[in-house]
Amino acid sequence: MSRLYDTIEPNVVSDEMLQQAVQEQGPQGQAGIIAKEEGILFKDVERLRLDYRNILKMENLWQFTNLTKLQMDNNIIEKIEGLEYLVNLVWLDLSFNNIEVIDGLDSLVKLEDLSLYHNRISKIENLDNLKKLQFFSIGNNDVDKLENASLKSDFLHVHTILSMASLSVLQIIYLRRLEKLEALCLDGNPIEQVEDYKLFVAAYLPNLVYLDYKLVDNDTRELAGLKYQYVIEELQHNENLAKTKQEEEQKEQEVLQLHKDAFVEHLNGPFLFDSLFAEDTEGSKLVQLPEVVPLLETYPLQLDYLWPDKFLELCHNIFNNGLKQHQRRQEELKAYHEGKEEAVKMNQDIGASKVAEFDPVKEQFHRDIQEIADEEQLNSRLAQYHSDIKELHNSLMMLEMQLLEQLKDISEDFERNMTEMVVNFIEYVQGLYPFVECSGKMLQMGGVVALRIGICTGNRKVANSNPVNAKRDSALLGP
Repeated sequence: MSRLYDTIEPNVVSDEMLQQAVQEQGPQGQAGIIAKEEGILFKDVERLRLDYRNILKMENLWQFTNLTKLQMDNNIIEKIEGLEYLVNLVWLDLSFNNIEVIDGLDSLVKLEDLSLYHNRISKIENLDNLKKLQFFSIGNNDVDKLENASLKSDFLHVHTILSMASLSVLQIIYLRRLEKLEALCLDGNPIEQVEDYKLFVAAYLPNLVYLDYKLVDNDTRELAGLKYQYVIEELQHNENLAKTKQEEEQKEQEVLQLHKDAFVEHLNGPFLFDSLFAEDTEGSKLVQLPEVVPLLETYPLQLDYLWPDKFLELCHNIFNNGLKQHQRRQEELKAYHEGKEEAVKMNQDIGASKVAEFDPVKEQFHRDIQEIADEEQLNSRLAQYHSDIKELHNSLMMLEMQLLEQLKDISEDFERNMTEMVVNFIEYVQGLYPFVECSGKMLQMGGVVALRIGICTGNRKVANSNPVNAKRDSALLGP
């Protein structure tokens, strides 16, 4: 797939090239002259052609944020890039280039028509975000085998598929995720050599209307459905299982995100309690000593909030209260936005009414100056009109100042309310854990427990009543 013009020096997508292309493809005649004098902003351009310009690299396109159609065919582009900001793109033509990998299209969620005809692509991939894609042309490439190990493992259960001479069918299975795809061009690829190519494409892509620019008729669909019935049923079954699993994972992520937004993630279970002792190796040794259990049983009423059940109860209290506080914060945020929008709209309505009231004054002025012949009267009328304009200007500026004051008051009220809710939640959590009050008791009782264990273990070692137990206790206590 070499290009005759590969030997020509590559061009760079410069501002000069873009300006020239925009002007050439912009308005013509008098409108074109005015547009050339005033200049056309790139962000206002909706269609752009950059074909046959020997472009090597896609760059400097970030300003075309409202572009819906981009044509860069017949260049020497090797990589799809620089399209991150072209989120409104609907039509993209990159045919007749030197592209080897489909990439860089993740942000083009509105794309409906994509042409990669006559490139060097061997793998159909990275189209997951193109949910609206309807037409996909990838003819005259090297599409044949799929080396994507993840896709192979996903469909490893479909023995009938993998028993075929080629794994090309997995390329077609990948396209099943494009539910709105209606037209597909694979003409000129090695994948065409697969036995019953058109039948398995029609079977695996039931929504396809056109294949290689030809209508997929009902007879072809019926024959394909009969031949691949069992494989398709198994594939659909596994796809449904995968979809269900994905939906469940998505719900779990949404719930977790809600908990994170409420600052109570993992507080609805034993995670926090378990994490406190996860790395406490000394504590795990200590509780194995036979003297520890009766000693700890002496203090449960004083330290009951440290026991797992009580601890979990407190965590659940924090969790439930945190969700309630989050709901209150969301309601406060909603009220803030509604109040701000209401203030802006009310201000705009008043301003619009004042401008509308001024329209008759303006129309009367234009009629008067057409009728007045005396220069002195004309000057007087002009002065009166300028005075009316100034009065309108001052009135609108006063409205602007009032709006700024309103927005400032709304923001200050919002900040004050949010701060109060945060402080109340923090105080609520702090009130559940009297660490300061009980820290002294905990240290005192910990010392008593350690002292009594040491005395008991020491007595055992001195008496040597049970060398095995003494050796075990010494190992547990450490050097």
